Amino acid sequence: MTKLLVTAAIGAAMVATSAGAQQGPAGDRGGWMKDQTRQEAQQRADMMFQMLDTNKDGTVTKAEAQEAITQLQAARGGDQDGRGAGRMQRMLDTAFGTAQSLTRPQFDAQILARFDAADLNHDGTVTVAERQQLRSERQAARGGAAAAPAPQAAPAKPQ
Repeated sequence: MTKLLVTAAIGAAMVATSAGAQQGPAGDRGGWMKDQTRQEAQQRADMMFQMLDTNKDGTVTKAEAQEAITQLQAARGGDQDGRGAGRMQRMLDTAFGTAQSLTRPQFDAQILARFDAADLNHDGTVTVAERQQLRSERQAARGGAAAAPAPQAAPAKPQ
Protein backbone atom coordinates (compact mmCIF):
# COMPACT_ATOMS: atom_id res chain seq x y z
CA MET A 1 0.00 0.00 0.00
CA THR A 2 2.87 2.37 0.83
CA LYS A 3 4.42 1.79 -2.60
CA LEU A 4 1.12 2.63 -4.25
CA LEU A 5 0.84 5.87 -2.28
CA VAL A 6 4.44 6.86 -3.08
CA THR A 7 3.91 6.12 -6.76
CA ALA A 8 0.68 8.13 -6.81
CA ALA A 9 2.32 11.06 -5.00
CA ILE A 10 5.33 11.12 -7.29
CA GLY A 11 3.14 10.82 -10.36
CA ALA A 12 0.96 13.69 -9.18
CA ALA A 13 3.99 15.85 -8.47
CA MET A 14 5.51 15.16 -11.87
CA VAL A 15 2.21 16.00 -13.54
CA ALA A 16 1.99 19.20 -11.50
CA THR A 17 5.57 20.23 -12.27
CA SER A 18 5.32 19.40 -15.96
CA ALA A 19 1.83 20.85 -16.50
CA GLY A 20 3.29 24.22 -17.42
CA ALA A 21 5.63 22.54 -19.87
CA GLN A 22 2.64 21.41 -21.94
CA GLN A 23 1.37 24.95 -22.45
CA GLY A 24 2.66 27.64 -24.69
CA PRO A 25 2.76 28.58 -28.33
CA ALA A 26 2.06 25.88 -30.87
CA GLY A 27 5.20 24.44 -32.35
CA ASP A 28 7.35 25.25 -29.32
CA ARG A 29 9.45 22.07 -29.25
CA GLY A 30 11.49 23.09 -26.23
CA GLY A 31 8.73 22.81 -23.62
CA TRP A 32 7.56 26.10 -22.22
CA MET A 33 7.20 26.66 -18.50
CA LYS A 34 5.82 29.61 -16.63
CA ASP A 35 8.08 31.97 -14.75
CA GLN A 36 9.12 30.58 -11.36
CA THR A 37 10.09 32.47 -8.22
CA ARG A 38 12.74 31.29 -5.77
CA GLN A 39 9.99 30.66 -3.22
CA GLU A 40 8.19 28.39 -5.70
CA ALA A 41 11.45 26.53 -6.34
CA GLN A 42 11.84 26.05 -2.58
CA GLN A 43 8.28 24.72 -2.32
CA ARG A 44 8.91 22.29 -5.19
CA ALA A 45 12.13 21.09 -3.52
CA ASP A 46 10.25 20.53 -0.25
CA MET A 47 7.52 18.58 -2.02
CA MET A 48 10.02 16.41 -3.88
CA PHE A 49 12.01 15.72 -0.72
CA GLN A 50 8.88 14.65 1.15
CA MET A 51 7.96 12.27 -1.67
CA LEU A 52 11.43 10.77 -1.90
CA ASP A 53 11.97 10.40 1.87
CA THR A 54 9.75 7.33 2.07
CA ASN A 55 10.75 6.36 5.63
CA LYS A 56 10.42 10.00 6.82
CA ASP A 57 13.78 10.02 8.62
CA GLY A 58 14.89 13.40 7.19
CA THR A 59 17.38 11.81 4.77
CA VAL A 60 16.89 10.61 1.22
CA THR A 61 19.17 7.76 0.23
CA LYS A 62 20.07 6.88 -3.33
CA ALA A 63 18.14 3.65 -2.82
CA GLU A 64 14.98 5.54 -1.77
CA ALA A 65 15.28 7.90 -4.71
CA GLN A 66 15.92 5.10 -7.19
CA GLU A 67 12.95 3.12 -5.88
CA ALA A 68 10.70 6.16 -6.27
CA ILE A 69 11.87 6.71 -9.85
CA THR A 70 11.43 3.03 -10.69
CA GLN A 71 7.87 3.18 -9.35
CA LEU A 72 7.16 6.33 -11.34
CA GLN A 73 8.47 4.76 -14.54
CA ALA A 74 6.41 1.61 -13.96
CA ALA A 75 3.28 3.66 -13.25
CA ARG A 76 3.77 5.61 -16.48
CA GLY A 77 4.56 2.58 -18.62
CA GLY A 78 8.22 3.47 -19.11
CA ASP A 79 9.84 6.79 -19.89
CA GLN A 80 9.86 7.58 -23.55
CA ASP A 81 11.55 10.80 -24.70
CA GLY A 82 13.37 11.51 -21.41
CA ARG A 83 10.51 13.38 -19.76
CA GLY A 84 9.06 12.74 -16.33
CA ALA A 85 11.04 10.05 -14.57
CA GLY A 86 13.99 10.46 -16.94
CA ARG A 87 14.24 14.14 -16.12
CA MET A 88 13.89 13.36 -12.42
CA GLN A 89 16.62 10.70 -12.69
CA ARG A 90 19.05 13.18 -14.25
CA MET A 91 18.25 15.78 -11.58
CA LEU A 92 18.81 13.25 -8.78
CA ASP A 93 22.06 11.99 -10.34
CA THR A 94 23.31 15.57 -10.30
CA ALA A 95 22.05 16.22 -6.76
CA PHE A 96 23.57 13.07 -5.26
CA GLY A 97 26.86 13.14 -7.13
CA THR A 98 28.99 10.64 -5.21
CA ALA A 99 26.99 10.94 -1.97
CA GLN A 100 24.87 8.01 -0.86
CA SER A 101 22.30 10.18 0.93
CA LEU A 102 21.12 13.78 1.20
CA THR A 103 19.57 15.62 4.11
CA ARG A 104 16.78 18.11 3.52
CA PRO A 105 19.14 21.14 3.80
CA GLN A 106 21.57 19.51 1.32
CA PHE A 107 18.75 18.69 -1.09
CA ASP A 108 17.31 22.21 -0.84
CA ALA A 109 20.76 23.73 -1.36
CA GLN A 110 21.20 21.70 -4.56
CA ILE A 111 17.82 22.77 -5.96
CA LEU A 112 18.29 26.43 -5.02
CA ALA A 113 21.83 26.51 -6.43
CA ARG A 114 20.41 25.34 -9.77
CA PHE A 115 17.69 28.00 -9.50
CA ASP A 116 20.24 30.73 -8.73
CA ALA A 117 22.38 29.68 -11.70
CA ALA A 118 19.34 29.89 -13.98
CA ASP A 119 18.28 33.30 -12.61
CA LEU A 120 20.54 35.17 -14.99
CA ASN A 121 19.55 38.68 -13.90
CA HIS A 122 19.37 37.74 -10.19
CA ASP A 123 15.90 39.18 -9.65
CA GLY A 124 14.52 36.14 -7.81
CA THR A 125 12.52 34.84 -10.78
CA VAL A 126 13.58 32.44 -13.52
CA THR A 127 11.68 33.54 -16.60
CA VAL A 128 10.81 31.70 -19.78
CA ALA A 129 13.38 33.86 -21.59
CA GLU A 130 16.11 32.88 -19.11
CA ARG A 131 15.27 29.19 -19.55
CA GLN A 132 15.37 29.57 -23.32
CA GLN A 133 18.74 31.33 -23.13
CA LEU A 134 20.19 28.60 -20.91
CA ARG A 135 18.80 25.90 -23.20
CA SER A 136 20.40 27.59 -26.22
CA GLU A 137 23.73 27.90 -24.40
CA ARG A 138 23.66 24.20 -23.41
CA GLN A 139 22.85 23.16 -26.97
CA ALA A 140 25.66 25.32 -28.32
CA ALA A 141 28.08 23.85 -25.77
CA ARG A 142 27.08 20.29 -26.73
CA GLY A 143 27.48 21.13 -30.40
CA GLY A 144 30.96 22.52 -29.73
CA ALA A 145 32.58 24.31 -32.63
CA ALA A 146 29.81 23.22 -35.02
CA ALA A 147 27.26 25.30 -33.11
CA ALA A 148 29.37 28.43 -32.85
CA PRO A 149 30.37 30.30 -35.98
CA ALA A 150 34.07 30.47 -36.62
CA PRO A 151 35.53 33.84 -35.69
CA GLN A 152 36.27 36.05 -38.66
CA ALA A 153 39.71 37.54 -39.02
CA ALA A 154 39.66 41.33 -38.94
CA PRO A 155 40.29 42.86 -42.35
CA ALA A 156 43.78 44.14 -42.83
CA LYS A 157 44.12 47.91 -42.61
CA PRO A 158 45.46 49.56 -45.76
CA GLN A 159 48.82 51.15 -45.26
